[in-house]
Amino acid sequence: MTSPVRLALLGCGTVGAEVVRLLHEQSADLAARVGAPLEIAGIAVRRIGRDRGDLPVDPALFTTDALGLIKRDDVDVVVEVVGGIEPARGWLVEALRAGKSVVTANKALLAEDGGTLHDAAAEGGGDLYYEASVAGAIPLLRPLRESLHGDRITRVTGIVNGTTNFILSAMHATGAGFAEALEEATELGYAEADPTADVEGFDAAAKAAILASLAFHSRVSAADVHREGITEVTAADVASAKAMGCTIKLLCIAARGADGQGREAVSVRVHPAMIPVTHPLASVGDAFNAVFVEAEAAGQLMFYGRGAGGAPTASAVLGDVVAVARNRLAGVRSASESAYADLPVRPMGEAVTRYHISLDVADRPGVLESVAGVFARHDVSIATVRQGPAAGAAGAAGDAVLVIVTHTAPDAALAATVEELRGLDIVRSVASVLRVEGGL
Repeated sequence: MTSPVRLALLGCGTVGAEVVRLLHEQSADLAARVGAPLEIAGIAVRRIGRDRGDLPVDPALFTTDALGLIKRDDVDVVVEVVGGIEPARGWLVEALRAGKSVVTANKALLAEDGGTLHDAAAEGGGDLYYEASVAGAIPLLRPLRESLHGDRITRVTGIVNGTTNFILSAMHATGAGFAEALEEATELGYAEADPTADVEGFDAAAKAAILASLAFHSRVSAADVHREGITEVTAADVASAKAMGCTIKLLCIAARGADGQGREAVSVRVHPAMIPVTHPLASVGDAFNAVFVEAEAAGQLMFYGRGAGGAPTASAVLGDVVAVARNRLAGVRSASESAYADLPVRPMGEAVTRYHISLDVADRPGVLESVAGVFARHDVSIATVRQGPAAGAAGAAGDAVLVIVTHTAPDAALAATVEELRGLDIVRSVASVLRVEGGL
């Protein structure tokens, strides 16, 4: 055994406490894997006096001076589990420029300004690892950045937010509406008191940016990701999906292909979509995550597991810690950021998929012909049409529901179609518009 590899831990909440616990419980095994003991040099927290139960750590290690801890000469690796943009960005840039290795779970920072962190790592010569930033304990980012480095990834489709997956799974299983399913998720601890980041798709969009950056060797930020949440998904949408042999999931979809000018580009989006119950992602229930990767040589690959929680996330953090500690002992660093392709991001209007549109219409002759004419004018081909009586309060005599599923079309064409439909006097309302993915 050589001298210990010393860690500065930034944050000691749910994930940080699990990191401390695992470092203590598995110290002998971790030392054997690294080739040297892993020791905590200090833990930066907001409040030193907070009750942390029986956490196996010397209270003298706690400090409120995160920057001072990072700058210490006896710190080799900085582990950040605080989250947020600032002050985390300043801390990690300082550490990386000083040549220290960094392990972070900070998806928001990586998605907003990962380029700055990679540049700082290149300048200082240390490692930047962030497996825990996407899909918790699932080994996903390292396969994308290392195992599949000799292949060409064409598409990544995933369920990367456990809260929304629990809500949509509950709606599918019980027929409940969004509000009821969210209440259940909150009671069970799957949803935060303020669930906005999850249900509006911000969390998934940050993860989609990270996945796209790695898969397509290009810098993609959260601002490049088209984002829609699940708050508008209704029990009627779920019932309609069931009738089609589908279920609804909040998907992150990143794909590479030609843009409108024939140049290679990437498209990155997060939105609810119907997928066939036969699709591998359809059976992913509860708060689990899964990511479906398609590559030219490897074919189709599926990564599945718990995507959140203190222990799963801490497992991914420690996996990275072992990797960077071994690199430091060997005097090497991991492969630097691969952004050589520098592919542009296609606008959402060019994304091509199928659509499910539900219309409340007047029930009289010529309605279907008028509606079909709107789709034809925007070159959106109709695959199926289902008509039925309007439900609930809208079910008065003279009203009906049209459910239309299209063939593939550009998103811009569909948006123009919906806009014109809303202006027809025979259309009472466009009740819902959902994309259909995965083939039927």
